[in-house]
Amino acid sequence: MIHPTAIVDPGAKIGSGVSIGAYSVIGPGVEIGDGTSIGPHVVIEGTTRIGRDNRIFQFASLGAIPQDKKFGGEDSELVIGDRNLIREFVTLNRGTREGGGATRIGNDNWIMAYAHVAHDCNVGNHTVFSNNATLAGHVTIGDYVILSGFSGVHQFCRIGAHAFIGMGCLVNGDVPPFVMMAAEYGRPRGINAEGLKRRGFDAARIAAIKRAYRTLYLGNRTLADARAELSAMAAESEDIAAMLDFIAGSERALVR
Repeated sequence: MIHPTAIVDPGAKIGSGVSIGAYSVIGPGVEIGDGTSIGPHVVIEGTTRIGRDNRIFQFASLGAIPQDKKFGGEDSELVIGDRNLIREFVTLNRGTREGGGATRIGNDNWIMAYAHVAHDCNVGNHTVFSNNATLAGHVTIGDYVILSGFSGVHQFCRIGAHAFIGMGCLVNGDVPPFVMMAAEYGRPRGINAEGLKRRGFDAARIAAIKRAYRTLYLGNRTLADARAELSAMAAESEDIAAMLDFIAGSERALVR
């Protein structure tokens, strides 16, 4: 299952049923889980651990050193879960000491061509990165987030679960769960109602999330006043409670 022109270091750990295409290069610190498919001309280096049943297409670069001037060659890693689809020319960099030492990608993600995940990012599960979506360093992406084509996220920002970032949108603050962002410099534009319906959220749950959005973004409330109102609503909605928890954990400004 390994093409004769591929270069696989003897120190690499290759699981069963793994295929590695022509001219790919696999370094000594790489681990590849069972059933994973590596296309031609892929480079995987550094300390990189890849789980089961991933599909990695041609010309992807995984585990290269971070694009960070503070990086001094310290040990760091890239950790990728199971069943991810990683398309052409995707770049996923290792972490840094200051960021905890690891970049992490969860399970069942769809990472499309030319997407970039920088050092020390944490990506959840079931996300979609459309073509040319880009994360700066230290970004956290929740489960089921969709990043549209040519969108970008500033360093240290957090995107909550089920959020939707529109095409070409530049995000420079924390985006709460369920919120839809649009415009060049990202602005809230409602909730990701269509995505929630597709994931089985019923009408009552979606209505509660809409009420929370109106409380947070409409009516000229201060953030403190909005949080107080959301706290009263959270007892009846786990989704609103999740929004409150997210807001409480924000270190950067919340997009408003």
